[in-house]
Amino acid sequence: MEIHTEFVTVNVADGTSMRLYVARPTGARPARGLLVMQEAFGINAHIRDVTERFAREGFLAVAPELFHRSGAGFEGKYDDFPSAMAHMKELRDPAMEADFRAAYDWLRGNGIAGSSPIGAIGFCMGGRAAVLASTTLPLECAVSFYGGGIAPNPMNPGLLGRVKDVKAPVLLFWGGRDGHITPDQTRAVAEAFKAAGKNYVNVEFSDADHGFFCDARPSYNPVAASQAWPLTLAFLNSYTSAKEARASARS
Repeated sequence: MEIHTEFVTVNVADGTSMRLYVARPTGARPARGLLVMQEAFGINAHIRDVTERFAREGFLAVAPELFHRSGAGFEGKYDDFPSAMAHMKELRDPAMEADFRAAYDWLRGNGIAGSSPIGAIGFCMGGRAAVLASTTLPLECAVSFYGGGIAPNPMNPGLLGRVKDVKAPVLLFWGGRDGHITPDQTRAVAEAFKAAGKNYVNVEFSDADHGFFCDARPSYNPVAASQAWPLTLAFLNSYTSAKEARASARS
C-alpha cells in the first residue's frame, strides 16, 4: 500500500506546541486511527518505520513527540540511555495526557470521523504511555510492548492505581529475559488488570529481552518480533475493524 508521511505541528492545551509524525495510506480515506507512542529515544527511525508499517495496514497513524517540552527533535542513540533519561525525567503524566488529547483531536479533525475507531500502541516508555492513554481517551484498544513504569519501579510510581480507569481492551507484551522489568512487576500488572475486571491479554516471550521488537537494538529478537506482529494486528483489527463495520452499517 502506498503511503504519505510528514511532520505536522499541533497546539497542546498547556500552551505548548508538539510535532506529530504522520503516516497515512494514499488514495482511500483511512477509516481507523492509531496513536504510536515513542520509546525513550524519540521519534527516531524505528518509531517512524513502525508508524509507516501501520499506515500500510490501513491506519492513519501518528506518533506524538512526547519530549517536545524538553528536547524537540531529540533522537537518542540506543547505546546512550543517559541522554534519553534526561528527557524522561521531565515527563509528567498530566502533560502527556494533554499531548495524547492533542494527537487524538488531530486524528478526529483530519479524516477519522467521530464514529470511527482509534487505538494506541507504544514501546518501552511508550508502552506505559499507551496504557495511560487508555485511562483518559475513548480508545477502542491499546497495545503495550514492554511498558516500563506501569508497575512501580525506582524511577516511577507506576500506574497500577489507575488501572481501574482503563477504558479499552489492552494487549501487554513482555520479554522473559527483560532485565529492566522484573517478573514481580509483570505479575503485578496482570494482577491489577484482573482485579479491576479489565479486558486484557498478557503475552510473555520467554526468550526475549527488553526491546525485542526493535531491529535497531542489540536485544532485537526476530522470532519474538515476527510472532508479536501478527498478534498485534489481530488484536487491533478485532476491535477497530469491528467498530468500523458497525459505523459503516449505520451510515
